[in-house]
Amino acid sequence: MIGENLGPSSASPAPASEFVLWPRRETFEHGLLPIPKLIFSDGTQTLGPLKEKLLQASPSGRITATELASALQIPPDYARLALDTLASVHPADLDPNAGVDVHDLLLFLYIQTYKRLVMRTHKDPAAVADVWPSMSAFDGYFSSMSPIQLARSNSRRFMPSQSDEEAYQLSYLQKHMGNILTLLAESVKGDGDESLVLTSERFDHLGFLIQFGEGITLSQAAPFYTNLEPDMPVVSVPVAAVHEWVLQQICLALENNADKAKGNDPSTELDVDTGDACVNQSMSESSSSRNGSFNLSYAAKSRCQTFIEGISKASVVKQSTDIRGHSVKVLNCQDSVIYILAPLQYAIVYGCCDATIVLGAIGKAVRVEHCERVHVISAAKRITVANCRECIFFLGVNQQPLFLGDNNKLRVAPYNTFYSHLEAHMAQVGVDATVNRWDEPLALGPVDSNDAVSNPAGVSDVKAESTTQLDPELFTSFLIPNWFAGESPQTTNQNPFPLPEMYSSSLRRKHSNLSDIKQALRDLKLDENKKQDLASVLHVHFRDWLYASGTIRQLYYLQCE
Repeated sequence: MIGENLGPSSASPAPASEFVLWPRRETFEHGLLPIPKLIFSDGTQTLGPLKEKLLQASPSGRITATELASALQIPPDYARLALDTLASVHPADLDPNAGVDVHDLLLFLYIQTYKRLVMRTHKDPAAVADVWPSMSAFDGYFSSMSPIQLARSNSRRFMPSQSDEEAYQLSYLQKHMGNILTLLAESVKGDGDESLVLTSERFDHLGFLIQFGEGITLSQAAPFYTNLEPDMPVVSVPVAAVHEWVLQQICLALENNADKAKGNDPSTELDVDTGDACVNQSMSESSSSRNGSFNLSYAAKSRCQTFIEGISKASVVKQSTDIRGHSVKVLNCQDSVIYILAPLQYAIVYGCCDATIVLGAIGKAVRVEHCERVHVISAAKRITVANCRECIFFLGVNQQPLFLGDNNKLRVAPYNTFYSHLEAHMAQVGVDATVNRWDEPLALGPVDSNDAVSNPAGVSDVKAESTTQLDPELFTSFLIPNWFAGESPQTTNQNPFPLPEMYSSSLRRKHSNLSDIKQALRDLKLDENKKQDLASVLHVHFRDWLYASGTIRQLYYLQCE
């Protein structure tokens, strides 16, 4: 029931100097799906009637995968994928099996029209056309460059900075905010714009796309809904007034972003150049204003993320104490081993080649893009792979792995490692070791380069190249050195994900063969000269194996200690 309706005079926009708005990057980075029937380019013309249709099917406003599949006439698997993806980028912990709120679903469907920021391509694309896949609708600015060339050519000039991406996302929201608020609004008796109003509850759904700070709702930041007594009737504000105020906040955010990019406000800079082989963790410390509201420093910390960029022929180990924020980005690393042994919500691996990347426990989503000859080892809720080639993914995932775009020669295998804090980290972020869907990959159509500009996800009806399962005879355990020695004891002393029989039996055979070889060497009756010759031969073959298998990368870090 609609309560008190505040007119424009009583709901006039006011500056919110204590708050600075920014887009929720997770929604735009992990929330897009290249499924044609999820993309509504006409905005509210189709989504408005769809809202009514969904509410008729479910008056409670909770939409299940079955109801979504029926409303959009899409396969049930796609409907489940859509709800799982929505839950993975929602600021709250949602159970998609229980359904999602119709207003969150409408916002999720609306932003499927978002087109990722495209920067200028390599100055000589013909020179690298035979090395790297062609045009990618996910990231056109990387489409003609190999990972090695990216790492060697000051790649940050060819990719959008955090500041650029944030400004681009704010501009998208600025353009579409009127339609978005209309989808959230309720109708009341009145003329024109006065017939559409927003309650604080509806307005807070906008937190799926924008935020002022962790722990603070949008309605707490807006002047319309503040200082209300609990026993007061529900306040409804005209959409036009809310729209004007939100646009004002977006303009302020764009101005702040521009100042930040110019270096005029270093205390709020979130995208400090990391240079070569270093980690960006430069963030403001948390603080609060005297009246208890969250100010810019708290907001900056709440959106912090860790960058590991440009690592070459080295190993990097990051534990929980080394990580700032709840997300990590591994960019343009080559011929290295990266260990992220920490509980996180999001991870992105981009533009890496000839590397091994271990991601500890990721509670929301992992995304791997434009990588070549990379081994990714991850315990995560879900993973998306786009435009990669000749990579192997050792997975412990609770949802189907999703493969998008132009992938080539990819293999999947069950999770193959552990470290002492792994199970504690998995429990902290909600990854379930009893469920591993590594062998249920879902491949969507490859990128259509001719449609990359008009279509945000490069949708194509052509079936994508499927992944293959790693031959069990090639499966080995990956050993992580115990860097947690001396800390509080943890319980993980083996791989928490049960292995399929064909992989576990392969490991048993390898261990048995190794024991037989050790025993045979002990039984040999050799003089000292023969023993030295045998040791030399074994040393040569072992060294060759270290380089051929890439295991030599794991020793880089130990050599530096």
